[in-house]
Amino acid sequence: MSKPKIAFFEFTSCEGCQLTVVDSLQTHPELLEAVEIVQFREAMTERGDDYQIAFIEGSCTRQSDADRLAGIRQQAQIVVALGACAHIAGVNALRNRRELKQNLAEVYGQGDGAAGGARVRPDLLDVFPDARPISAIIPVDAVLPGCPIDRDEFVRATGQLLQGRLPQIPDYPLCVECKLKENVCLYQRGKTCLGPVVRAGCGAICPSYGDGCEGCRGLISNPNTESMRSVLAEAGRSVDDLLPGYTLFGTYDLMHRG
Repeated sequence: MSKPKIAFFEFTSCEGCQLTVVDSLQTHPELLEAVEIVQFREAMTERGDDYQIAFIEGSCTRQSDADRLAGIRQQAQIVVALGACAHIAGVNALRNRRELKQNLAEVYGQGDGAAGGARVRPDLLDVFPDARPISAIIPVDAVLPGCPIDRDEFVRATGQLLQGRLPQIPDYPLCVECKLKENVCLYQRGKTCLGPVVRAGCGAICPSYGDGCEGCRGLISNPNTESMRSVLAEAGRSVDDLLPGYTLFGTYDLMHRG
């Protein structure tokens, strides 16, 4: 009996989620015995184009990316968005707050002689005006959120896929995990946190070490924004106090939410 064939793809990203996959495979070698990996640039040089499951890391920033994504979607039976960049466009969407020409000028300077004589590469002329999650380009069957992804969640999700089930990720606020860990609420420590409205599943790792959540796993499907405002008001804070943290990962969602 042939093993399911899996491929990993990278778009605009740091590829940290794929490195997390490599770490996961080192501690769960049974996964390697259950599947055949045909593409995975972080771990192998061979490239196969016959696969059933595609894990995609990174946001879509160019027309050539969109064309490549369409090809992957046509081949794969299941497409999984791997990490914050693929899921919600991630930190790449920060550039969406300014016009593309401003970003190009900031990075490459003005004209051919700027920035030490560097020229803007021809492929950059293909850049979209905004960075987009892959779901804005192709249908996505499942999501593994986070920056980077949670290795245990990846292992569970892969097992579910091999059983013919789509991965189920938490859709309740991060505050639930904080309470289970008996963490003192960061608002009582004079800090801000997106816990009441963002997706749990990371084990509340940032709040557990004293840092407010910045929402790398995205918002829950039905965030209670009124409750969030009440929490802020009780702490003497406003929505503006949350924006610097939220826009780190949530800029695309913020600009496209109705």
